Amino acid sequence: MDDSFRNRAPAAPRRTAARRRALLPLAACAALLTGAAGCSDPAPRAAAPAAPAAPTASDAATGAAPSSGVRQLEADYRRVIEDVLPSVVQINARSGLGSGVVYDDKGHIVTNAHVVGEEKTFEVTVATKGGDPMPAKLVAAYPEQDLAVVKLDKVPAGLRAARLGDSAKVGVGQIVLAMGSPLGLSSSVTQGIVSAVGRTVTEPGQGGGPGATIGNMVQTSAAINPGNSGGALVDLDGRVIGIPTLAATDPGLGGSAAPGIGFAIPASMVRTVADQIITSGRVTDSGRAALGISARTVLGGDLRPAGVAVVAVQRDGAAAKAGIEAGDVLVGVAGKPVTTITSLSETLASLRPGAKVKVAFERDGAEKTAEVTLGEM
Repeated sequence: MDDSFRNRAPAAPRRTAARRRALLPLAACAALLTGAAGCSDPAPRAAAPAAPAAPTASDAATGAAPSSGVRQLEADYRRVIEDVLPSVVQINARSGLGSGVVYDDKGHIVTNAHVVGEEKTFEVTVATKGGDPMPAKLVAAYPEQDLAVVKLDKVPAGLRAARLGDSAKVGVGQIVLAMGSPLGLSSSVTQGIVSAVGRTVTEPGQGGGPGATIGNMVQTSAAINPGNSGGALVDLDGRVIGIPTLAATDPGLGGSAAPGIGFAIPASMVRTVADQIITSGRVTDSGRAALGISARTVLGGDLRPAGVAVVAVQRDGAAAKAGIEAGDVLVGVAGKPVTTITSLSETLASLRPGAKVKVAFERDGAEKTAEVTLGEM
């Protein structure tokens, strides 16, 4: 499937790579967010209750010390931050900045494709180097999944690779921390929970053009701001479960950010793409289904989106093998209605190459169906 399928969603998420001009009005009032659950004295107590007790209303009213349960959660936050933050870097490009995660001890760093853009060289600030920028070069980008890998020219001593978690074990309600460089504030941390899993989201493209449609995203309430892109969404075991990529926007608020709705690419996809780029210099097995067509949204008589018109069919592609032709209008795939390029992209993002699906389409005013064995993007 070509780039024409990656269209802006009606409530478009906002990519979160920061522009430098955003730093000026905000830097003076910005503060590092540690995500700590309390502000109590961190000094250890001589003894703790055998069973943690939740703080009560009377505790709050009388100014009583936080319970051991609160202190334990704070200790967990601090432990995870100390363990993972040295593996999160800031990536500076001429067009702006974003974040990245150290992938291995050879200096490979994974980030978002929209963070690197069209550039090939970068300055990377590694936590273990005390903020000194280090040169890095692009290995490859895979915009279809909004992932990229860059490599440090020289690996600094003490560089620590992050540990990636198991995406299949991520659950709703799980506490997570988002680490990165929002608005250029390096080594920042916010906290929240996993709000949902398995989301399919269509990105806005650069300059208002089409963006990628990404499936199986992790939704989180942890604050995701410009500059967080490419950073780390981390569980309390200190494992990276996703790469923060998007913050939702609300058209009703003029396209401003919708608080508490962010999205991260799951660790399983990060591992799949990064391993291929590091090994082969490109993605050789995307795992993403495709019909092998280029197409556009068409409107019905009421001027509402009514389907996807096939503009061209790739020779020997999935659609061509099933008898679908240029001029056909797709109206359904795998039992789901198709009214726009976005809805088609999101349906395909939930499917796998090799799957056999029914495709409903219109040709010369007649309704037809075809069984299509999906190809690979």
